Amino acid sequence: METFEADVVIVGGGPAGCTCALYTSRADLKTIVLDKNPAVGALAITHQIANYPGVSNEMSGQALLDLMRNQAIEYGTDYRRAQVFGIDVNGEWKTVHTPEGTFKGRSLVLATGAMGRPASFKGEADFLGRGVSYCATCDGAFYRGREVAVVGVNKEAIEEAQVLTKFASKVHWITSNDPKPEDMHAQALKQEASVKHWSRARLLEIEGNDSGVTGVKLKSRELDQEQSLNVDGVFVYMSGSKPITDFMGDQVAFKEDGGVLVDDFMATTSEGVWAIGDIRNTPFKQAVVAASDGCIAAMAIDRFLNSRKSIRVDWVHS
Repeated sequence: METFEADVVIVGGGPAGCTCALYTSRADLKTIVLDKNPAVGALAITHQIANYPGVSNEMSGQALLDLMRNQAIEYGTDYRRAQVFGIDVNGEWKTVHTPEGTFKGRSLVLATGAMGRPASFKGEADFLGRGVSYCATCDGAFYRGREVAVVGVNKEAIEEAQVLTKFASKVHWITSNDPKPEDMHAQALKQEASVKHWSRARLLEIEGNDSGVTGVKLKSRELDQEQSLNVDGVFVYMSGSKPITDFMGDQVAFKEDGGVLVDDFMATTSEGVWAIGDIRNTPFKQAVVAASDGCIAAMAIDRFLNSRKSIRVDWVHS
């Protein structure tokens, strides 16, 4: 099996990995990005971008990701499709194992993101990005003055439903059981004038057409018949996303929530290894946050590999 060497090996080609590659390539560091599939990440499945600085709100997440990837490639990044099944971070050279070959780097960046929950409702996968969303912070503004449904009773569902009350004319909150009386956030949400709480209810189906979501069907234990709701968006929070770390073993330290533990420079507990983006399980899973992680890590890697004490800025004052 062929072996490839580089200054920087980045596992993951999302906004974090592409930004890191852009900066390391511009710093004249030989950089390889290993990406399992450029079409399945959180940004790639985002139908429309509205909150990335400087980007038109008519651009899709896939188009933005393509721009990021191509920009890194233009500056010298070696981008490869590869499935990583193991790493070895012991020693000066970090090793990444794939069916396509073995990749060795003087530094290693982990940027595989987090895995969303598998679709569990009829119509959920069909309308993902066309009315079905997992991020109200990202997509809430698209539903100004429209009715939406939020499914879930966990902390994330409550917080995201609260965000949607700023935009939607009606938020149908669907929960399989009653929120706990001592949960002050849940109780406050129930008091919102625009919130209709469907307690002890089960989502049966997400309906739609070529234009996207048009409604949902649900069944409440308190009512005999199925209920149909006309909504334009469905936000699903049945379980949180989990960082993709299965290929790492115990070679880096993790936080209690499963995210990789890093310092202020995105360095892990293993020297020469950095972790960026949603793999850290950050509270704000936004493309701009992931890109920021990539920039920070790249500048720290440049300093690490060149044994410099100061960070070199990447702009020119005229």
